[in-house]
Amino acid sequence: MADGEEDLPRDAKIVKTLLKSMGVENYEPRVIHQFLELWYRYVVDVLTDAQVYSEHAGKSTIDSDDVKLAIQSKVNFSFSQPPPREVLLELARNRNKIPLPKSINTPGMALPPESDTLISPNYQLVISKKRTSEAVEETEEDEEGSDSKMNPSQEQRNDLTQNPGQRVSFPLGSKRSR
Repeated sequence: MADGEEDLPRDAKIVKTLLKSMGVENYEPRVIHQFLELWYRYVVDVLTDAQVYSEHAGKSTIDSDDVKLAIQSKVNFSFSQPPPREVLLELARNRNKIPLPKSINTPGMALPPESDTLISPNYQLVISKKRTSEAVEETEEDEEGSDSKMNPSQEQRNDLTQNPGQRVSFPLGSKRSR
């Protein structure tokens, strides 16, 4: 035996032998401790479940049937089985009935339509029309005549409702040509 191996507990030696039998030669020493922790946790869970099954059956001690049932319930709960081959074949037939879209002979990668992408226009900018000098004079007279003062955001809102300008949409982060 190698140095330090006689100091290892029996379970650690078993884990080390299992790793060696699977062809794992190089590993950190902590791997053995991690496997032991998983192993002990699994055994405690199985025995706890077996005890519950034994108590439910009205038995005073745990027997092999209780342990087998606990292991089977762990396997059924922890690991899901793949669907039967027939189900997968039927799903594949249904999926393959839908034809692929016609390819567009353009250079580069084929992209989905802009409406289906995240780079579609998502920002709107309102460009207001220039007001004539008469309209500017009328609004100045209205402001002087009114007792209540409007804040600038209210003025802009009123301007937009009176002069609905042109709306321009563009995607954020688009590259500008120089």
